[in-house]
Amino acid sequence: MYFFSKIDAVAGGAEFYQKIVWIPQAGIDFEFVLNGLTLAFALLITGTGVLVFLFSHAYMKSYKNLGIFYFYLFTFGAAMLGLVLSGNLIQLFVFWELTSFLSFLLISFFHEKEASRSAAFQSLFITGIGGLVMLAGIVLLGSVVGSYSVSQWVEHASLIKAHRFYLPGLLLIFVGVFTKSAQFPFHFWLPGAMQAPTPVSAYLHSATMVKAGVFLLALLNPILGGSPEWTYILTLTGAITMFLGAYFAITQIDIKAVLAYTTISSLGVLVMLLGIDTVLSIKAAVLFLYVHAFYKATMFMVAGYIDKKTGTRDLNELGGLIKSMPVTFFIVLLALLSMAGLPPMLGFLGKELIYEAKVQSPLIAPYVLVLGVAGNALMVAVALFLLFKIFLGKPNRSLPQSCKDDWAFVIGPALLAFLSLFFGIFPGLLGKTIIEPALNNIIPISYPVKLKIWHGFNTVFFLSLFTVAVGTSLFLLIYKSEKVLRIWRVANHKFFTIKLVDVFDHILSGFLAFSARKTKLIQHGYHRYYILTIFVLTSLFLWYQVYITIGWDLDNVFTLKPFYVSGLVVIMILSTIFSVLSKSRITTIITMGVTGYGLALLFMYYSAIDLAITQIIVETLILVMFVLILQRLPLFAKLSSKASRLRDLLIALSFGTVMTVLALKSINVDFNHPISDYIINNSYSKAFGKNVVNVILVDFRAFDTLGEVVVLVVAALGVFVLLKTRKT
Repeated sequence: MYFFSKIDAVAGGAEFYQKIVWIPQAGIDFEFVLNGLTLAFALLITGTGVLVFLFSHAYMKSYKNLGIFYFYLFTFGAAMLGLVLSGNLIQLFVFWELTSFLSFLLISFFHEKEASRSAAFQSLFITGIGGLVMLAGIVLLGSVVGSYSVSQWVEHASLIKAHRFYLPGLLLIFVGVFTKSAQFPFHFWLPGAMQAPTPVSAYLHSATMVKAGVFLLALLNPILGGSPEWTYILTLTGAITMFLGAYFAITQIDIKAVLAYTTISSLGVLVMLLGIDTVLSIKAAVLFLYVHAFYKATMFMVAGYIDKKTGTRDLNELGGLIKSMPVTFFIVLLALLSMAGLPPMLGFLGKELIYEAKVQSPLIAPYVLVLGVAGNALMVAVALFLLFKIFLGKPNRSLPQSCKDDWAFVIGPALLAFLSLFFGIFPGLLGKTIIEPALNNIIPISYPVKLKIWHGFNTVFFLSLFTVAVGTSLFLLIYKSEKVLRIWRVANHKFFTIKLVDVFDHILSGFLAFSARKTKLIQHGYHRYYILTIFVLTSLFLWYQVYITIGWDLDNVFTLKPFYVSGLVVIMILSTIFSVLSKSRITTIITMGVTGYGLALLFMYYSAIDLAITQIIVETLILVMFVLILQRLPLFAKLSSKASRLRDLLIALSFGTVMTVLALKSINVDFNHPISDYIINNSYSKAFGKNVVNVILVDFRAFDTLGEVVVLVVAALGVFVLLKTRKT
């Protein structure tokens, strides 16, 4: 009701704007805008959503987990609403991906079925990856403006179009649009989404998910539209998608599959119209947005209703339902008349405007017109085929006696079919209140919209007659002779040998196989090789750094004084060598301890008392742990060959030498002001501590210290468990 109450104000030119500061440094804020364009989509989402929820109450009552289902469906509608109301493109992307994630949960609601899980993953993967690609385009073009606010992009539209980032940014955004709105060659995920519960299909196909890409094109039209790239790519992609969707729809036998492919065709129409980018084409696109939503939501809900009552959606098994379901027949008749573009339905006006836009489209009118007429003729044939197969033909099996009209199921479809009829007879109401405000937000000039059902005898009228005649002839051909349709399906199977679904599965399987080989090679489970890899790569990079900075001078003065420090270093070196060569565990532990305690003495000599104390405590703990652990292990054995030991020696010498050289060089390098000055100056004034080392540990690097404490606690717990474990 909120959006309905804003119709008059928005139609009068009002715009409602709300901004919440989020990340102003990056030009990212929460911005919500309600204008003609966003209101048109918001009304579609909320209005259709209410009817879908009413239908769900009757359709889903026999299923489990209804609370989860309604939560998913409500959140899905809210995410779509957030998407169309977003005034910031990063914010829009967040809602964009949220709709993909929630559609995954809805499509896989019957997760016990393999087909549902597979279809849900396919839709999430395609639309999710497309969304990330689109984000790259948004960031790229946002760097030109320095903001992600739609209003800022509109103000700097000429700058964006003239920039070298325009084309790559445009193509990246197109990938997101094409994957979301099921455009060729990414259209194959949408028929699989019919595995979702029927209320989800009705909502997803008519007013939400797949319309997100169409909305984004309309939103960005004032910014990115008008270029040859925009026109050619969108128009040709949309025309091909429109034709392919209608072509494959006619050969399906499942009602929901037929409707899914007609959705693809309709989405192609919308993308094509926005690509043509004239006043007529955009007006036709906004009108067709409502045309498609009305009849598609109606047909999906009726398909679910018929499935509930008859137990099948197979067109070869249905027929004769007009006797037991006359009200439903009348509803479907109105919806299919609109789908076929026949008077007096709103779909007739939509088709007339579409033809008018195609005829006047610049540059590529002949190509678009041929595909458009062919696609619309196929849609006429599909509409008639559905009507006769479900209601007027003879069924191939006996249908349940319970088939009858149920108002709990048909109230939603009936309202949508009535709206399509009402606005078809009185189109001016829709034109002035919805179409015109939306159109004026897309194009830079104010344009009055006048809709009427009769345009006179002109080229468009004769094209419509030709379309209906061809579509009706095609219907009669396939309806009277099932052999024709059977041959058609076989020909499709032979001609279209490459199925995009199979290509997707093959690519995914190849990627998983590659990942398995990579994991087997890199993540092999041998820790010693992990450590060797780290040492080797680190040595190579450091030696390369030493090489390219060979010009540094070493001003270090080497001296053996005082003798006790030099003697201590010699003892540490000999202890290290002895620990490597020793065959006794106790001797090895002791010599390693000599090295550790010697290092503590060096710290003390250079006045690093804190480090010395820490080193002594850690070294003592390590010695105790080693004694306790090694006593439980078998005796030392030769587990490596001479070649392996030689390899380890070379790696150790390389790593140790480069670290020595790096330490010596670092003494003579001062690229930046030393951080120690900052810490000394601020230790007492900001951290209130005179002991600089303690202040560093507990204030300047508190999280690092916390991590070290956690590691020590975990290690201590491990030792405690080890000591308490009894031998078996």
